[in-house]
Amino acid sequence: MEDLTVPQITADDHVLGPADAPVTVLEYGDYECPYCRGAARDLHRMLDLYPGSIRFVFRNFPIQQLHPHAEQAAEAAEAAAAQGKFWEMYDLLLRPSSGLDMGSLLGYAQDIGLDVDRFEKEVKGGAYAAKIEHDLQEGVSNGVNATPKFYVDGNRINGKLPLEGLEDAIRASIQAASA
Repeated sequence: MEDLTVPQITADDHVLGPADAPVTVLEYGDYECPYCRGAARDLHRMLDLYPGSIRFVFRNFPIQQLHPHAEQAAEAAEAAAAQGKFWEMYDLLLRPSSGLDMGSLLGYAQDIGLDVDRFEKEVKGGAYAAKIEHDLQEGVSNGVNATPKFYVDGNRINGKLPLEGLEDAIRASIQAASA
C-alpha cells in the first residue's frame, strides 16, 4: 500500500473564501463529470449557508479516458484564471447544460469579458498543460481515483457520492472550530 499525502494549499491554487476561514474544502474535479456539476451546486449552497466559514479550493483532475472534453475545459479555466476570471469560467463550465466544445468555450470567454484571441491561443496551444498535469499528479499522490473527490481540513471524504459525507464533515469542522 502506497503512502498517500495530505493536500497542502499553495499560491497556485484557485481559492474562494477568506484565507482565515475555519474550514478548508478542497475539491479535485473534472468539468465534464456530471457528479462534479452536481457537487458545484451543492457546494455553493454550503458556501451560502456558512458565509465566511469555508475556504473552497479547486484543482483540476480531468479524466480524459471518460471525458474527452475535460482537459480542454481545464485549459479554458486556467486561461480564464490567467485573465483574473477563474471563478466566472468555473461557474459556466459546471452548469448542467454547459457545452465544452471550443465554440462554447469561446462564447463563455466572450461572455465574461476575456481577451478571446489570447484565450483561444492559450487553450488550443495547451498553455496550462503543465499546471493541469501537476494538479493531476498531486491528486494521485493524495489518493484521488474518481471525481469529485473532496478533502475537508485535509481529511478525504470517501464514498461513491462523497457529497453525502461532505455536508456532515463541513458542519463538524465548523462546530469544532467554534468550540
